[in-house]
Amino acid sequence: MLLCTGCTNDMETISMFNNRNLPSQELKGAEVRRSERGVLQMTLEAPLIQQYQTPEAKTVYPKGVELQFFDNQQQLRTTLRANYAISLDERNIMKAQDSVVVIDYQNGDTIYLEDIIWNSNEDRIYSNHSVRAVNGQRVTYGDGFVSDQQMQNLRILRQRGTVEVEE
Repeated sequence: MLLCTGCTNDMETISMFNNRNLPSQELKGAEVRRSERGVLQMTLEAPLIQQYQTPEAKTVYPKGVELQFFDNQQQLRTTLRANYAISLDERNIMKAQDSVVVIDYQNGDTIYLEDIIWNSNEDRIYSNHSVRAVNGQRVTYGDGFVSDQQMQNLRILRQRGTVEVEE
């Protein structure tokens, strides 16, 4: 009687455990610092970083990421936060999305974006989606955002207007 019973495997369940779905490396509580000639340029903090090698090399920040950019005097210039980010390693592109906030400490702007793309091959950070910038009681709306990869010269594209907000 026991010989008649067998084991069946659901192919969907088996494919879930395929190596392409699992990270090759995982790092918790990460803090990365980038400097040039001993001068701190940027820090990256993430609660979880996952690296995948197949089918395309990528690094995923599933629980969010915070980047801090510093000037030559090592003063904090800009902060970028997002609830999710992915870096396509071979293309040198990082995309942050889900509640992206950029704080520009030089001019006091806090910029809210749907997503933002960092293309290091082109030396720029940009977004083609709606943007809202708040500076004190002034709110500016736009349809895009662009900056160099050091987060200097931040610019809102296709500004639709500035609104003074009274409390």
